[in-house]
Amino acid sequence: MVCIGTWLPAAAQGFRNDTIADRTHRLQGVTVTEERRQKTVRSTTPYHLMERGDFERLGVTDVADALHRIPGITLRDYGGAGGMKTVSVRGFGARHTGVCYDGVMLSNCQSGEIDISRYSIDNVGALALTIGDHEDIFIPARQASTPATLSIETMRMPSEDPRAHLTAQMKVGSFGLASPFVRYEQSVTRNLAIAAEAEYTYAENDYPFTLRNVTLVTKERRTHSRMNEGHGELNMSWRPTATTTVGAKAYYYDNDRQLPGMVRLYTNLSGENLRERNAFGQLTVRTQLTGKWLLRGIAKYNWAESVYKDELYAGGVNDASYWQREAYTSAALLYVADERWAMDYSADYAFNNLNGSSWRTVVGRPYRHTLLQSATVRYRDGRLTMLGRLLYSLYLNDTKEGPSARNMRRLSPSVSLSYRLLPERELYVRASYKNIFRSPTFNESYYYHYGSTDLAPEVTDQVNVGMTMEEGRMTKDEGLSVRVTLDGYYNRVRDMIVSVPYNMFVWSCVNVGKVRILGADATMNLRWRPRGGHEVMVTGNYSYQRAQNRTNPESPNYNKQIAYMPEHSWGAGVNYENPWVNVSINGHGVTARWPNNDHYEGTMIKGYKEIGLTAYRSFAWGNHQIEGRVDVKNLLNEQYELVGHYPMPGRSWMVTVRYGM
Repeated sequence: MVCIGTWLPAAAQGFRNDTIADRTHRLQGVTVTEERRQKTVRSTTPYHLMERGDFERLGVTDVADALHRIPGITLRDYGGAGGMKTVSVRGFGARHTGVCYDGVMLSNCQSGEIDISRYSIDNVGALALTIGDHEDIFIPARQASTPATLSIETMRMPSEDPRAHLTAQMKVGSFGLASPFVRYEQSVTRNLAIAAEAEYTYAENDYPFTLRNVTLVTKERRTHSRMNEGHGELNMSWRPTATTTVGAKAYYYDNDRQLPGMVRLYTNLSGENLRERNAFGQLTVRTQLTGKWLLRGIAKYNWAESVYKDELYAGGVNDASYWQREAYTSAALLYVADERWAMDYSADYAFNNLNGSSWRTVVGRPYRHTLLQSATVRYRDGRLTMLGRLLYSLYLNDTKEGPSARNMRRLSPSVSLSYRLLPERELYVRASYKNIFRSPTFNESYYYHYGSTDLAPEVTDQVNVGMTMEEGRMTKDEGLSVRVTLDGYYNRVRDMIVSVPYNMFVWSCVNVGKVRILGADATMNLRWRPRGGHEVMVTGNYSYQRAQNRTNPESPNYNKQIAYMPEHSWGAGVNYENPWVNVSINGHGVTARWPNNDHYEGTMIKGYKEIGLTAYRSFAWGNHQIEGRVDVKNLLNEQYELVGHYPMPGRSWMVTVRYGM
């Protein structure tokens, strides 16, 4: 059960978006609801939520590790703590997956992919994956512009407690890992709260792996893989009036790392280095204009730098550096007519530009104006919830010099519903349809000898039918509950952007691809709390994805599984909490995948399974809290790859000590 205090009228409850700005004001009254739990049960589309307590119970060590517990997700991991990690959902690809950080979408106009390794699990209060349109309609238009959205909420700040709260943590582990973390938070007044956090991670990443060359088998180590990564955040929440909240965030990220590259035979020499920096500031304002009208505004500026150098490049240092900028603003107006009807209009504007270190990196110094507008209606009457949305997208492209990509505009509809089958049982069925499109990234349009300014956008359709059942009841001392979800889906991608060779040295992006995805997701969560301070939690998830290349019926690749999409994937965990030492064992795995759409003989990436073990215990000492935790990852020491020729670490350990006051 979640306690949620809100200044909105009762009719508006359930429409609120739980961001840090919304949850840190002084409470005028407390309404005890089960809204967070109910959102996962009665949602009109698949919605998967993990909160802070789940991270500990399931032995989660980072954001990527948490996503293994959610069905339908495919991760690409380029090896170890320093490797880039991207997420795709139900075969759509990482560029179709939006990532929302404290209520504001993250962006990367260059590649379109968000590296989730940049965000610390120690500063996350909840992760939520929405596939389609969630029933919370009071959101920016950009948040509705992707087939799936991963929402990251940072840990909540205090609201009434005037004391300062400090959290200090240290992690040490295999392969030279050392990572201190500190967070400070305090309510300066009853209406003003601040929080600051910083994290630094150092790792050698020199883990061993086995290299096989026909009959020759050798033991190797990853070299030139060191990382130095740090990031910091400053958050503020202010409640100037009883009906207005203001939230602000300043964020900085810096990662200076060596790149070992893919594993090659006969040599492990590498001179590649990459430094990435990212800074952004965002401001959110939310106010109740009248009893039925609510207004939300967002403003954000984002700057990112990527500096790549190869010191072993023939003829000198190869420099490929990029700088991108974004100015973004959003306004959303919500009208709550009564307990049944609510309507939202949202309008977003963004300006992006990109430049590189030379004309051989990015052509033309491109820039883009983006206007997104969405109109949404939601109806809820007892057992029935229905939602309809129309999104208008306009992209105006240009360059400082040379040809530019085409302008694009489109109307995208979506509709979803949820129905409670029996009035006295938590058994819901749902169905949804969403049409959306993706504009080509700057790399796809302007990258030297690769991009094409003639590209059309990728268009996606997704259909989902599913059910959620929840039985049982949990109290503070005892209880038994079980929740089961099952979804089947059909997805289609038209005008898929793929790279084809023009000659031996020049490749180009063209619209020739079509993909059809048929799949099913299932989850199970069982919690049993007997008397005596014991609790057992069992979780499991399974995904089936048949993602077929449907581009050309005459092609030998027709109906073949697309690159990096496993047909089967699974995850499971068992947690036992007790008065002594809490223990969690978890695992996940996938079947074999192809690293290319051609299915060349001998290139298949084998499936894998990874088992982890976690033991943890908290101690109270007055107003102080001390927690110790030990994690063992890849307990069976299985060597595997998520991306071809990028071996993942074998067995490793990590010890965490956390102090809080």
